[in-house]
Amino acid sequence: MNGTNGVNGSSHETMADEAMPFLTTQPPADQNWAITLKDKVIAITGANRGIGLGIAEVCLANSAKIVYSLDLMDPSEDFFALQKKHPNFKYIQTNVTVESSVESAINSIVEAEGAIHGMVCNAGMTKHQPALNFSREEVEKLFNLNVFGAFSCAQIAARKFIELGVKGSIVFTASMTSYRPNRAAPSAPYGGTKAAVRNMTHTLAMEWAKHGIRVNSISPGFVRTAMTYYVERAPDWDLKMQYYGGMPRLAMPQELGGAYVYLLSDTASYTTGIDIPIAGIVGAW
Repeated sequence: MNGTNGVNGSSHETMADEAMPFLTTQPPADQNWAITLKDKVIAITGANRGIGLGIAEVCLANSAKIVYSLDLMDPSEDFFALQKKHPNFKYIQTNVTVESSVESAINSIVEAEGAIHGMVCNAGMTKHQPALNFSREEVEKLFNLNVFGAFSCAQIAARKFIELGVKGSIVFTASMTSYRPNRAAPSAPYGGTKAAVRNMTHTLAMEWAKHGIRVNSISPGFVRTAMTYYVERAPDWDLKMQYYGGMPRLAMPQELGGAYVYLLSDTASYTTGIDIPIAGIVGAW
């Protein structure tokens, strides 16, 4: 049965490809080369707090028309503080592990704004503990959100871009743990989820380029959030910095935002299939 579904799905996809005109990736003659999100409608998963909220703030500072946070959790105080400064920052409760929830959110955005131009697949979770202590249930929970949820968000956004004839941009939040171990807080399953995200970025970029869709990822190092603040408080933090080098601090979430803005902007019209590491203390891993 699975084999039959796979064949039908492949045939359906081929017919759709043949019927749908492809969009050129060539910039128009009147291209504005300023790095800006002017007139862009951006969705960011998991933007009610943490890294996602920092990305949203930088997108709004760079003239995004509107930014939507698609998040399962209730908005934080920091969310409302940013929304007070930027009323064009909105929230749709969304469970990114449920396809129908993501589809409903994307459809709601398009109904309200008339379009969507960028999707940041950022929602994720981590659990740091020795590999021998992980249960199968804990591992599956990480993969369900970090990999399957991220893929669903990208796939649903890509379908909507194609339907609307939009040259969309998709940006995944990967991690430096997709490259190497995190010595300070090891988690083999988490690193595995982020390696999967970074790897599928390249293939999705290859497949969807003909539709004018760009797909990239960002790999942050340690970022100061509610989940990581304790790292720099460890008694051996100064010693690690002395021996391993790098910037002796955690990043503010907003310090990642410029890379996301670039990848979401029209200026990045020939940038696809790459990962940008942002890890000022990469040597400390």
